[in-house]
Amino acid sequence: MKSYRKELWFQVPSRRGFINITPQVETCLKESTVKEGFVLVNAMHITASVFINDDESGLHSDYEKWLEKLAPHEPISQYRHNNTGEDNADAHMKRQIMGREVVVAITNGKLDFGPWEQIFYGEFDGMRKKRVLVKIIGE
Repeated sequence: MKSYRKELWFQVPSRRGFINITPQVETCLKESTVKEGFVLVNAMHITASVFINDDESGLHSDYEKWLEKLAPHEPISQYRHNNTGEDNADAHMKRQIMGREVVVAITNGKLDFGPWEQIFYGEFDGMRKKRVLVKIIGE
């Protein structure tokens, strides 16, 4: 069995954003030479997310509005976490909703996706470098 590990780094220039990271994960898969197995992709920061969905701008806009309704950024005084001097309690909650990681099967050297599926990095407290772990295991 082979094992491959790589960190991908992202710096979103705004507080929130979504990045399609499928091409970077596919590059990792090629580098790994794994033909059958699994890839784990996870955000290594507690205010960021990795998830799978459609790469459609209307959907991403809907996510932004929906998440802001569920966990609005302001007023920051509404969150006890922000009493520590932080202003990112909403980002922790948004990450909890969108998830920490995804696992995708690898079949014949390719990500075994359903129709329209892509892997995304979701940033909820940006403007600094953060990393995503790609771990591939298989043969």
